[in-house]
Amino acid sequence: MIKTLKKNTLKAIFLYSLLVFMSLSCKEKEVYETIAPLQQLEIQFKNDLWNAALALDSLNASENINDKHSFYLKARMFFKKSEPVLAYIDADNYTFLNQPNLLKVEEEDFTDIKIKESNGFQVIEELLYEDTVDLETLKRQVVSASTKFKFLHKNLTLQFLKEHHILWIIRDALNRVALTGITGFDSPVLSNSLEESKIVYTSLKEILSIYERQFQNKDLYHNWMNQIESSITFLTGKDFNTFDRYIFIKEHTHKALGIWNQTVTDWNITFPFKQPINYDITNLFEKNTFNINYFTDQKENPLAEEKVQLGKMLFEDKTLSHNKTISCASCHKQELYFTDGLSKSPGTTRNSPTLFYAALQKGFFHDKRTGSLEGQIVDVVNNPNEFHLSLNDLEQRVLENENYVATFKKVYAKEIDNHLIRSAIASYIMSLSPFQSKFDLNMQGKENTLTQNEINGFNVFMGKAKCATCHFAPLFNGLVPVAFKESELELIGVPKTKDTLTAVLDDDLGRYGVYKTEQRKYFFKTPTIRNIEKTAPYMHNGVYTTLEEIVDFYNRGGGVGLGITLENQTLPFDKLNLTNHEKEDLVLFMKTLTDTF
Repeated sequence: MIKTLKKNTLKAIFLYSLLVFMSLSCKEKEVYETIAPLQQLEIQFKNDLWNAALALDSLNASENINDKHSFYLKARMFFKKSEPVLAYIDADNYTFLNQPNLLKVEEEDFTDIKIKESNGFQVIEELLYEDTVDLETLKRQVVSASTKFKFLHKNLTLQFLKEHHILWIIRDALNRVALTGITGFDSPVLSNSLEESKIVYTSLKEILSIYERQFQNKDLYHNWMNQIESSITFLTGKDFNTFDRYIFIKEHTHKALGIWNQTVTDWNITFPFKQPINYDITNLFEKNTFNINYFTDQKENPLAEEKVQLGKMLFEDKTLSHNKTISCASCHKQELYFTDGLSKSPGTTRNSPTLFYAALQKGFFHDKRTGSLEGQIVDVVNNPNEFHLSLNDLEQRVLENENYVATFKKVYAKEIDNHLIRSAIASYIMSLSPFQSKFDLNMQGKENTLTQNEINGFNVFMGKAKCATCHFAPLFNGLVPVAFKESELELIGVPKTKDTLTAVLDDDLGRYGVYKTEQRKYFFKTPTIRNIEKTAPYMHNGVYTTLEEIVDFYNRGGGVGLGITLENQTLPFDKLNLTNHEKEDLVLFMKTLTDTF
């Protein structure tokens, strides 16, 4: 009983300190700073959650629309302050509070399909800044978000965090700002992304200040403070549409990643497991940026040269198809950047996508019907319009080749089976992520050859045109940073022909064909735009043949902008209002993503 009372008393003292901390005197703050860093961090974090809830409550209580706007911005500020920690320790609730205002469809299998309405700040922002505000819906959304913050304030704890978790939190936040934060990804109406990125950096500064005593090298701590201040200054007072994201990533994100690596050494940290992005990188646009083992079930090193070469032999072998007339290379020709140059590949109903960077995603085929490279290979082998073999037949074909038998035994030290065959082909495809484009080499500091127009094009891509809110850097595909767990599906309203006067929606139902979910009609996976200069024609049906046509389609607002009725279009259907120079620069930037090989 006494222990319970003591525990409750300590909890009450903690909660009280949480609420009054912001008003402490200097002397009281000195006492606060003697508390263990993790407890300081929890007080700060929970204070931000509570203040976000209070601001939302004030938003609902206010009758003046300007006051509502003010309280929204205040709530959003406290949310962004909490973001580095919240996104790491409770990704689901972070996503709940920050999801796009789009219908959420979760398809696990035919028996587990969930359709959910969106909640959180992005929904509130769109409601709040409408010409005519739906007060009842707004109130319901604000109550939902406030209740969630109060729940998190009451139930979350940081007491399980170790020093390596703190470093993960910091690195994730740096990458999140660079890859989604400065793009307008989660500020759909206000485009308040630069101010919000400043808030995140301020939060990182506070976290590092709390952990100052952890630094053996005090100069390193001061390097952090100087770099963060420099980043905040660079973000200050800038216009969203003209902000130089190229310089920000190159001179701020990458430099901070360098200091982060030094901090790993200084704190003597050993990480218990690998993450999607390798730990020792200081550049997001390098061949070694991504941990390939995160994207495959293969063990050891799938990129071992002998595995890649064996996979290439299998990839180009026509004897592995039913009639011995086609290979993987028939539809993915190296000289055409692993496409076939056709609107729709023979025997299929869709355009053949490039295999460059194909391994670095979490869904395959245009409709994302398989979740791995190996699964994609099974689909192609079994498809009656492609290889038209069973896996046992495929295995037998390979066993009949003495050269394969000897090579498999040498490379894998195992007898041939269809699993190893798929693994070898997948290894070859995994090797096709070179990061050797002009843009990459400039980001890496190996060249200084980008023209101002090309840099402007990148900034338009990442900003005003909002391309990067679906095609996320550095892969420029739909793999969502920074967890890299999901490849997005989008409905953009691709037309059947180039006709812009009487546009008709293409009749391919896309993702709907997988689970027959009505709300997924016409949805397709977001592909990479790397090497897009060399991979025409474009879209799942090959309707467009030039990059200028692609830019025009998006500038008009996608299918809805062309006059097509689409209830669930995920692409913003307002016109982008790009100038002719911006369109030209956008095309020039996309051409800098062409690899040499």
